[in-house]
Amino acid sequence: MRVLLAIILTGFLALPALAENPQVELQTDLGGIQLELYKDKAPATVENFLAYVDSGFYNGVIFHRVIPGFMVQTGGMTFDFQKKETREPVANESANGLKNLRGTVAMARLNDPDSATAQFFINLVNNGHLDAQKDKPGYTVFGKVVKGMGVVDKIVAEPRGLYRAFPAAPNTPVRILKAKRLKQSPEADGNKGE
Repeated sequence: MRVLLAIILTGFLALPALAENPQVELQTDLGGIQLELYKDKAPATVENFLAYVDSGFYNGVIFHRVIPGFMVQTGGMTFDFQKKETREPVANESANGLKNLRGTVAMARLNDPDSATAQFFINLVNNGHLDAQKDKPGYTVFGKVVKGMGVVDKIVAEPRGLYRAFPAAPNTPVRILKAKRLKQSPEADGNKGE
C-alpha cells in the first residue's frame, strides 16, 4: 500500500513539471514568488509579460500599491516612485474564463480595458468584482502563484503610509530584485527516484 501511494504521489507531483505553461520566478527583498502563466487562456498577455521579464524590465521595480484584503501591485515604478517607460498596451483578455481568485495574477490597467502595459497584481482574496461581466471587460487573469504566497503575505504585513503621494506603498521599498523564466524539464522538479 505504501509503495502504491508513493508511486501515485510521485506521479502527481511530477505533473507540474510536464505542463507546458511557462513559469517565472520573482526574487524579492522578502523572498521568492513563483508564477505559472496560462498562455493558452491569455496568449497576448503572457507574451507581453514574458517580453518584460526577458528584457529585465521588472528587475528593481517595487510593490507600490499594497491593499490588505484586496491585492498587491507591482511592475512599473522604481524605488523612488519613477514610472518606467513601457511598451504598447496589450489587448484585454479578461473574457478567458479565469477568475480573480486569491493567488491569481492579473494585469493592472486604466479605465480603458485595452490599456494594460507592464503593471500587474496578485489577488489577496477572491475579487469577483474584477472579473469580466457580460456587459463589461474585467481585469485579465494570466497566471497564478504556485509558490511563495507566504512572501506575498509578508509584503502585505509591511508598514505603509510614509509617502503622502503613495500611501499604499510599503515604508521600506519591497523590490523585485530579479524576474526570470524558469526552465522546465522533468528532471527539474526534484521528484525523481522517490
